Amino acid sequence: MGFSFGSYSSICDEVAMVVCPLLGNSGLGLEPVCYSRNVEINKTIIFQPATCFIHIAALVMTAIMVYHIRSKYTAVGRKEIVLFFYLYAISEVLVIFLDSAIVPTYSAAYLYLTAVYVGLKTAIFWCLLINGFVGFQFAEDGTPKSLWFLRLSSVVLFGIGMFVSIATFKGIAGMSPTKQTGLWIVELIFPLACVLIYTVSQVLLVLRTLDDRWPLGDITFGLFFFAAGLILMYGFGEEVCRAVKHYIDGTFFGTLCMLLAVMMVYKYWDSITKEDLEFSVGSKQAVWEVKDAGFGTASSEGDGTMLGAGSAMTHDSFRGTSPSRFQGPGKSNMAYPPVGNYSH
Repeated sequence: MGFSFGSYSSICDEVAMVVCPLLGNSGLGLEPVCYSRNVEINKTIIFQPATCFIHIAALVMTAIMVYHIRSKYTAVGRKEIVLFFYLYAISEVLVIFLDSAIVPTYSAAYLYLTAVYVGLKTAIFWCLLINGFVGFQFAEDGTPKSLWFLRLSSVVLFGIGMFVSIATFKGIAGMSPTKQTGLWIVELIFPLACVLIYTVSQVLLVLRTLDDRWPLGDITFGLFFFAAGLILMYGFGEEVCRAVKHYIDGTFFGTLCMLLAVMMVYKYWDSITKEDLEFSVGSKQAVWEVKDAGFGTASSEGDGTMLGAGSAMTHDSFRGTSPSRFQGPGKSNMAYPPVGNYSH
């Protein structure tokens, strides 16, 4: 069946989305033509085992990224961007139970958990969109105005996504399992629009405010992974599944590419933010201060570089400098710290 706007029929033929078992007019949902092999663990059949490993890896990587974000105490937009990763982590936990069918598709809980997942997905992309405007400082980042607007608007979008899902699954408010346009827009069109607006806003931000153009590479890679994930999932899911003999399918590559795209969001944010160490608390970047008066003048012998009294250098620069580069005046054979036999 060919692609049709507002219809999941062709999409669910290619990939096993979590909403597919709840759509269609047969009462049994929409099934993919080809899907990955299942495994049995302790008399429980686990669907999409390879994809579940990617979800677990995503949780680990998200924890690492959140740790590094929270350690940049004075970085711009730190509190705003961390909400995006929190929502992503929650959605990954939830989708493990849905993709693997640990929560059976025939249970009532599956319907509501799927609605929650769609709501989270909507909130995630909305949160990403709003984070795209934090750098323009329409509202100062980290302030209650900025944070509560982001939080409350994300809750509203979460509610909209969840309501549209439940209305579609249960056939209320003019929607039904066969009238899928509302859900189709919320789950497919809305994320694309958010990513497009976010990308354009960040390109403008880099070109107008930054001298460094390297962050454009992070944006490009992130957009590439996002597009590749959509193409592999919705365009070539069946072909991928048959090519690898049902061991994995398009869901695996789609989930992997989404993880890589999220990692590039972090990489981009990290590349455009800088921590002010003067006001940082608990930073691990120690500063070494040289106060020995013997370092106040430059050595006339050798190629050593002298530091004036009270000069400061970073821990990395100290570690990368050999002792012979710190020589006192008139003591070209002495290094700091002194080596060999010496007496006080």
